Amino acid sequence: MSPHFASAANPGAVLRYTAFSTDPEGGNPAGVVLDAAGLGDDAMLAIAAEVGYSETAFLTAPPEGLGEPGRAFTVRYFSPKAEVPFCGHATVATAVALAERAGPGDLVFETRAGTVPVTVTEQDGALRATLTSVEPYVTEVGSQDVREALAALRWPATDLDPALPSRIAFAGARHLVLAAATRARLADLSYDFERLEKLMTRLDLTTIQLVWRESATVFHVRDPFPVGGVVEDPATGAAAAAFGAYARELGVVPGESVLTLHQGADMGRPGVLTVELRPGDPRVRVGGAGARIPERSQG
Repeated sequence: MSPHFASAANPGAVLRYTAFSTDPEGGNPAGVVLDAAGLGDDAMLAIAAEVGYSETAFLTAPPEGLGEPGRAFTVRYFSPKAEVPFCGHATVATAVALAERAGPGDLVFETRAGTVPVTVTEQDGALRATLTSVEPYVTEVGSQDVREALAALRWPATDLDPALPSRIAFAGARHLVLAAATRARLADLSYDFERLEKLMTRLDLTTIQLVWRESATVFHVRDPFPVGGVVEDPATGAAAAAFGAYARELGVVPGESVLTLHQGADMGRPGVLTVELRPGDPRVRVGGAGARIPERSQG
């Protein structure tokens, strides 16, 4: 059965929402197709390419027994170039779109990466969605691969922060975490698109999570996304979840922490991501506001 929120007369219709901001001009825009029943892979990829955002989410009926009727869905995510196993900002955007139609509360999404619960609340008239990641992991990355990433980014090794060592982190998708020593280094992003894409394809990475630490719990991040056909992702929920796992695993923050990640300011689309780590639960929670993008702003 198709999600009942979409117009039966217009299956496959694309909605546009931003995630991690209440301002349609901020955060990360995502396409949302509430009724993707009957759409094949090629059609979904074509729609995502036409929309042109870093990801578009496509909803179909959930597996039997998953969640309450009307509040559980199978979700697939496509960039303009390829399907990705999980996308945090499109999850937040989709949850906000659903909550506008069915009200705040709990949702559950079955994704290629696993089952992702999402809770939507309303605060001061704005909807806010918090996803709970699949179980994460953090792994070493070879020194030669780090050197190749730095060469593609055109970063000298001396611009890395030695207090935050490079690792690959996963919380639904794989991301290489590289920490900049200064805010100025993070702000200056001009990289070799094809060279970085080749490395990321070989390492099965979704983005490069570039990080600068402002304070104990406040970080600024950027995410090159050449494998998705996009130079940079404005606000990256999956990478934020992976970074939360990284920060806990390496003892960068306590096991019980709330982190604030600022992203998109260097692109003119500022957004704020909240990352929550809870003791006794390996999963990472990532939350933020969302808003519908008016048709006049869609381009």
